[in-house]
Amino acid sequence: MATAKNTRSAEDFLPGELTYPALVKAAAGCKGCDLYKDATQTVFGEGDIDSGVIFIGEQPGDEEDKLGHPFVGPAGKLLDRAFVEAGIDRNSVYLTNAVKHFKWKPRGKRRIHEKPRASEIQACEPWLHSEIILLRPRIIVCLGATAAQALLGSDFRGQRCVGSGSRRRMRNN
Repeated sequence: MATAKNTRSAEDFLPGELTYPALVKAAAGCKGCDLYKDATQTVFGEGDIDSGVIFIGEQPGDEEDKLGHPFVGPAGKLLDRAFVEAGIDRNSVYLTNAVKHFKWKPRGKRRIHEKPRASEIQACEPWLHSEIILLRPRIIVCLGATAAQALLGSDFRGQRCVGSGSRRRMRNN
């Protein structure tokens, strides 16, 4: 007889009331996958929740995990330069990640980024989808394949859409 697979998810930790402060507080205690065990803390999205624009990355990095804020490490510095060149005020958008805990492997004294597994991304989807439902953005910018796949499905491949001008709908849970 086959045994049922034990699947955990952030769904089990969502607050009863969908407000930004309630989401942040609930996410801080998330144990929806095993990534919380090695992470310093949950790194929830931050920024202008009324901007109508969300930028979504893959996961927090080492600096984000230590400081508790999204996009404050090397990738954040690169994003800041891109914002300056594009004339975008960082404080006028909302920044978040598909995965809320830092996945890493040790290399000497350093913690090296490791790509989250599909199951870890899926476990975190309720947080991202709740952010999107709450913020009701007009524009969503996916910063990489992991962010795009979290929203559009694991079969999404960015190279297939480059230059095509195609639009895809977010998949439903």
